[in-house]
Amino acid sequence: MPENTEKKKVIFSGIQPTGVFTLGNYIGAIRNWGPLQDEYDCIYSIVDMHALTVKRDPVKFRQQTLEAYALILACGIDPVKSIAFIQSHNPSHAQLNWILACATQFGELSRMTQFKDKSKKHPDDVNAGLFTYPVLMAADILTYNADLVPIGADQKQHLELARNIAVRFNQRFGDTFVIPEPYIPSFGASVKSLQDPTKKMSKSDENPNACIYILDDKDTIIRKFKRAVTDSDAEVRYADGKDGINNLMTIYSCVTGKDMHEIESDFSCKGYGDFKLAVGEAVADHLEPVRTRFAELMNDKAYLKECYTDGAQRAFKLSNKIVTKVYRKVGFVDYR
Repeated sequence: MPENTEKKKVIFSGIQPTGVFTLGNYIGAIRNWGPLQDEYDCIYSIVDMHALTVKRDPVKFRQQTLEAYALILACGIDPVKSIAFIQSHNPSHAQLNWILACATQFGELSRMTQFKDKSKKHPDDVNAGLFTYPVLMAADILTYNADLVPIGADQKQHLELARNIAVRFNQRFGDTFVIPEPYIPSFGASVKSLQDPTKKMSKSDENPNACIYILDDKDTIIRKFKRAVTDSDAEVRYADGKDGINNLMTIYSCVTGKDMHEIESDFSCKGYGDFKLAVGEAVADHLEPVRTRFAELMNDKAYLKECYTDGAQRAFKLSNKIVTKVYRKVGFVDYR
């Protein structure tokens, strides 16, 4: 039979090294990355350059970047199957960023809702990077001519900007960039705060019981779930107005594979206390291999460096072709 030579589509996704990933990060995004590796050419990056829009302690930041890289490997990213690297190790992102900034309108950036939100949150440091970082995000995607970008609801506006920039550049200079499409996984869920289930789970939540971190130990995870906000109905069922229980049922479904009807049946004669304990134990057991693998990786810094160095070299080899083509298109003098 003839060999299937159909080219795989390229997926790019990045995550900031701003502390340990939450259960929301894991269920909503990171755990979905591993299964994509057989079907697509996957490029995953720890986007440390984006994290500089907020003031950070350099020593802590460096450690967080290494930990974030180890975590994506622990969560199933294969550094051989995929390109897994640290953003600042590949100069192509910064090079393309400037070209694309000159193809982006001020008005487009001024309409970015995340800039407005973060400006309110950090009024003492509304820097230019905070304003222009959606262009760097576009460069992250376009420098690999990514076909697909896994995104959440809060990133739709940024991907739309990347698409607009690519279309505008192509119209002016000829076909150069692939126009990226959003990738919405069929398996994934939005995980809410355990203390305010109307809001997304966030590592910036001031209530320590609102958020599960994927490196939390079993006792901590169970304790946080026992304190989760529910309602006075005391019946484990998925329904409107039961945000707390709906959130816990969603989490339980994601880590056990059971659907809502199965969960309702399993806990039909049990109270919220039993259900919260079951959710906590299921989440802790599900995350145990991740915690174990993360510890192994952090104890082998030489292997980690080998992986992220190789990843950066492979990323540069791909992206440099695009940057070279873009430089020629805009009229820069070739020095090679």
